[in-house]
Formats: sequence, structure tokens, C-alpha cells
Amino acid sequence: MGDSSPWRAARILRRRSGGDSRSGLILNTHKLSMAKKKTSRSARSNSRTKATAVSSTATENGAKKKRPRLTSAADKKTRKALVGLADEVVKFADRKREPYVDVPARSLSNVKYNKSRKILEMGRNTNRRQLFNLSQARGYMQTMLVASGCTQLLDEGKTTSIRGLYYLLKHTIEGAKEETFGEQSECDPIIEDMEVLLGSLREELHLYAQKKGDMVGEITLVDKGDEIDCSRMGSGGYGIPSIVEPEAIRFKKCKAKFILHVEKDTVWQRFNEDKFWRKHNCILTHGGGQPPRGVRRLLHRMHNELKLPVYCLLDNDPWGYYIYSVIKQGSINLAYESRRMAIPEARYLGLRSTDFERCQLSDSVIIRLNDTDRRRAKQIANYDWFKPKRPWQKEIAKMLDNDFKLEVEALISKDISYVSEEYVPSRLADRDWLD
Repeated sequence: MGDSSPWRAARILRRRSGGDSRSGLILNTHKLSMAKKKTSRSARSNSRTKATAVSSTATENGAKKKRPRLTSAADKKTRKALVGLADEVVKFADRKREPYVDVPARSLSNVKYNKSRKILEMGRNTNRRQLFNLSQARGYMQTMLVASGCTQLLDEGKTTSIRGLYYLLKHTIEGAKEETFGEQSECDPIIEDMEVLLGSLREELHLYAQKKGDMVGEITLVDKGDEIDCSRMGSGGYGIPSIVEPEAIRFKKCKAKFILHVEKDTVWQRFNEDKFWRKHNCILTHGGGQPPRGVRRLLHRMHNELKLPVYCLLDNDPWGYYIYSVIKQGSINLAYESRRMAIPEARYLGLRSTDFERCQLSDSVIIRLNDTDRRRAKQIANYDWFKPKRPWQKEIAKMLDNDFKLEVEALISKDISYVSEEYVPSRLADRDWLD
């Protein structure tokens, strides 16, 4: 290649941005691919042109905006990682090499259980995504486009939902009929790839998901400058936001002795109405089923920063067991963030397979297991973190032998407040839980 090569274009762009490749994040990638395609076969050229339009649009949308001064340490760290991603593109250009990114593999085969830390951790396997590979060009440019969108959010000091980012980045590629993203389901995995690639939480990229989960109890916190007394939140409680990092949520005062996390809002309402949290001096939370990341992260923070034990009241079924596993050890999909979300000391206070006889429940409350339930229960029993625990093996075996499952709400058949006034207080007093 001569002096008019794409590598020269990259160096010119760096000089124009004051020696800083951060301007527009992927300006160089755009110029690189536009120049490179002239020397390639026509079939590959068409693909590159389409993929390159993605970075071009991102550049047009964000490159001219003045970058504000970042005051948050987390924002500075995140932006530095994004800048590093952009700088890698320039390095490839300087070395006359085709750009690529190695994204850590988010799969079960790349997840290991750390026995000493008692959490799930991601392995070292990666998947390479190349710009000049016909089958990977679209994915590569989508990766850079998401990075550009997150940089824009950081620079403007704003947040948006993952749905909002999808619409921010979605457009028809110039000179083609192809869209940058066909569906949101195409954008969401790229966001998760960006998290593992940068080592940043989605929330640190200024992205949030739908709020799901509430909290009430003896704790006062400051939410972006507003003081919130969670003991004075009425029947609805404090809605746990998606972004609960220290920069957004600060704990001011806490009188609670422990946290009771329940699976569903219907059960949470029962405990809140009965003022369980006041009688037992605790914090009461729920995650609307599988707890979202904001709830898990807040539980982790309260457990570690306020030294509060966490007890989980969940259904007696494979899905209740799995929810407990996610809270305790971390999830397979988010194994790279287990250190900031998992709570190895969490205790299972939920319904047990022996409670049908112990609580003298009627046949009308049982729900028969289906094939999916049985298969899921066996998978959970075979998890490395459940396999050596005899109490859990006995519990799962008993449920399979019963051939039915029980929801926490089944206890209402005993009495409307049986679960909050007898069942849970008795379990806590007897220290009768599973680890």
C-alpha cells in the first residue's frame, strides 16, 4: 500500500483530533473500511460498505459534540475503557492490520465455579469479531456503534433504557435498504458483549432496564440527592431503580438487622401490609420473580456495606431454587459480574418439600411437576455448587419424589397471614434454612 492507504487516513484523523483518537470513537474505523474496500473483491466490498455506514452515522451523530468534564470516577473509568477500544482501531491502522475485537464468550462452557470465593466466574475463552470478515462485519460494526452510543450518553451526562439505545442507534444504512439493527433482540446481546469487553456494568454505560422490584423497611437512603425514608413509603414501597451504584444511591442511616427478600410482589404486599419489617426490624424486598440486576446489585451492596444477612423466601420449585442460585452464586449469563452481584452468604428460607406434611397443607394447593420441571430440577442438582451439599440433594430428591411443587402463596390456605406471622418467624427463630 502507498501513502494513500487507509492507514494514512487513520493517522491524519488522529492528528486532526489533537492526537486523540477518542473523537467520534470510530472515525478511523469508518475511513479504514472505506479505503480498504477499494482493493477488495466486489462481494466483500458491498458488505463492508454496509457495515461501515454504521460507524459513519455514529460519527456524524456524536463526533462534533464537545465532551463535558466527567466528575464521576466510575464515568471516567468507563470512558477510558471506551477510548481504549477506539485506540485499538487506530493501532490496527498504524500496523496495517485488519481490525478485530476478541469478546469473552458468555456461555456455560466458559463459566467456572470458584470454590474458594463460592461464586461463578467467567473463563478466558473468547470469540473473535473481525471487520473484514463477510460473516462478521455486521457484528463488528454493531459493536462499535453501541460503543459510540454509550460514549454519547457519558459525554452528555444522560442515561437511557436499553430500548432507548436501540432506537438511538437504529437507522437505515446510507446507500442500502439494510437497517443497523433489525430488532432489539439483535442489539441486547451486543450491549452484554460490550459489558464483558470493557469490564463495566451496563449501568456504568448509562443504560438501564425496566424497573422491577420494591423495598420497604428501616433504612434511609439518598437517591440522586433526594432523601428517601423507606419506613415511610406507604403501601407501594420504594421502587428499586435499575442504576443503584454508589454515585446514584447512598446509604444514610440503617436500623435494620437483616434483609428478607421474597420472590413475588404479591407475597411482598402481604408482608408489607402486616408490617413484618417493623415488627422484626428488617428490610423487605422483592424482585418480581427473577430479580433484575438493580435488585441484585442493591442486595449485594446492602449485604456487604451494611453487613446485613440476606434470607430468601422463594417457591418450592426448580425456578425458586434457580433464583436462589442466581442471588447466591451469580448467573451464568452475568458470570463476569458475580463479584459485584453474588451473595455467597445468602440463605434459603423458602418453602421446603417437607412443608406439605409439616404445615398440614391440603391437596388442593399442590401443582404437579411437568417434564420441564423434572429436567430443570435434575440440572440444578448437578450444578457444581449444589452437588456437594447433601441437604440440597435431599431437598431436590424429595420434591421429585413428591412429584409436585408448592408456591409460597399456598400457605394462605392455612391463614391469610400465616406466612408472615408464623412460618417465617418460626424459620428464623429455629435458624431453619438451607445454605
